[in-house]
Amino acid sequence: MDAHDFLRWAGDDRVTGNLRWPAFTSEEEALTFIRDVCLPHPWRRSICIDDRSIGFISIFPETGDNRFKAHIGYGLSHEYWGKGITTRAVSVAVSQVFNDLPHVLRLQAFVQTQNKASQRVVEKIGFQKECLLRKYTYLKGQIYDVFVYSLLSSDLLPLP
Repeated sequence: MDAHDFLRWAGDDRVTGNLRWPAFTSEEEALTFIRDVCLPHPWRRSICIDDRSIGFISIFPETGDNRFKAHIGYGLSHEYWGKGITTRAVSVAVSQVFNDLPHVLRLQAFVQTQNKASQRVVEKIGFQKECLLRKYTYLKGQIYDVFVYSLLSSDLLPLP
């Protein structure tokens, strides 16, 4: 992953506003994040166009008795919003996750109620909206309500 390409979208508050990490301001910060977070991550993929990173998808598998569950997170460069790229990338990733991590039966997304675009992404892929968790997540100084979405491995058709 090229730090310059990463910084183009990871340095944009519009992209990082719904993410747990801040917008990066230098290539040095970007390189450190790539080295310390991205590379050792158990399941993280870059969304690329023309060999340039324009976003990411991360799967956060749980452990122990909850190892059958995993969380999904993603982000995409603002210039590519509204073009179906996130939906396509997440759809491909979801199928791959259930193959790569066969013990994962449930993939879940916690989506802030104001993030309508992300709600549309997971709904198009087939995630089911399960509930509203009020005042559930703390992000960048504020507490938000979130919708819980899930997709079970049994909800998908098997890959050929």
